[in-house]
Amino acid sequence: MTETITLTKQLIEIPSITPEDKGCQQIIAKRLVKLGFSIEYFQFDEVSNLWAVLGDSGPLFTFLGHTDIVPPGPSERWTSDPFTPVVRDGFLYGRGAADMKGSLASMVTAVERFLSFYTPNFRIAFLITSDEEGDALNGVRKVVEEFAQRKIQIDYCLVGEPSSTDNVGDTIKIGRRGSLSAKLNILGKEGHVAYPELASNPIHSSINILKSLIEEQWDNGNSNFPPTSFQISNAHAGFGANNVIPDCLKIDFNFRYSTETNAESIKNRVSALLNKGDFNYEIQWHHSGEAFLTEQPELSDLVSTSVEEVTGITPIRSTSGGTSDGRFIAPSGSQVIELGPSNRTIHKMDECVKVADIELLSKIYENILTRINNKADF
Repeated sequence: MTETITLTKQLIEIPSITPEDKGCQQIIAKRLVKLGFSIEYFQFDEVSNLWAVLGDSGPLFTFLGHTDIVPPGPSERWTSDPFTPVVRDGFLYGRGAADMKGSLASMVTAVERFLSFYTPNFRIAFLITSDEEGDALNGVRKVVEEFAQRKIQIDYCLVGEPSSTDNVGDTIKIGRRGSLSAKLNILGKEGHVAYPELASNPIHSSINILKSLIEEQWDNGNSNFPPTSFQISNAHAGFGANNVIPDCLKIDFNFRYSTETNAESIKNRVSALLNKGDFNYEIQWHHSGEAFLTEQPELSDLVSTSVEEVTGITPIRSTSGGTSDGRFIAPSGSQVIELGPSNRTIHKMDECVKVADIELLSKIYENILTRINNKADF
């Protein structure tokens, strides 16, 4: 068993459900200290954030990741215990195997091998949080605020999120769509269905406006992003009785938006549509992060070349999928690229990752470090 798989298993055994780290970061930090990294922890409420840095001059290259995982769900629905890592038919099973403890282990062992051959002429850092799968309020978002005060600037950031589709390296993320959610309450007046003149049905009064929200063309996207999408994720009214007009319709919805627009513009357009309706409403917004795109070619080209050299695959450059903590790093001007294993089983029962892919991922990360050090592509 290789060092990378051994470390991945060690991390999977720890039930570090958001926002708890439960010692994962200490395991990683212990290995990094042996390599000469300086270690600092940023503790914000229940969230633990590890900042480890090697070197004091040159560009700052940062591995970004998270130790927290989503809950495994009922363990009896797993083929094997979610926190007992098991290799079956070439796959390593366990909660967090793909998202993203395999990537973290690959990062660590890649740095260990790289430093056994080279003295870096750039700075290497790890930023690891336990609040990526949750509200992401006290993780990287908060650390970046601390960095701004200290004038710490990350030049290049490699995020270990599971970016690939089928095989490691077939897809890298060069950006992500923005995410804006809302809880909308359409207010009405409760009453008996037999006496509608004495009530106001919020479903009836808002249905045309909701249709307008669904049919609205928010933008046309661009060469890097699909058009902005609006999706209603939940709707609820009443308490189950079929003879009562409800007093409120509660709707949750989300926008995944491109760089052609922004959160404030969307909010204003939604408000304008809602204000055309003959009803009162309340709305609460939650903005997870703006859309971002790494347009500079240096890091994306280097990562692509490394993937090609190690695997023979030319990766697709994509902005698809959900959000990542890269959204907090990109606004400072950092080049942010995401590269990790397949995302086919993330957040599912029997989450798993190909053992061979984890080995390849570690080699790709090592190749990236070597190329930076040789300044072949920078």
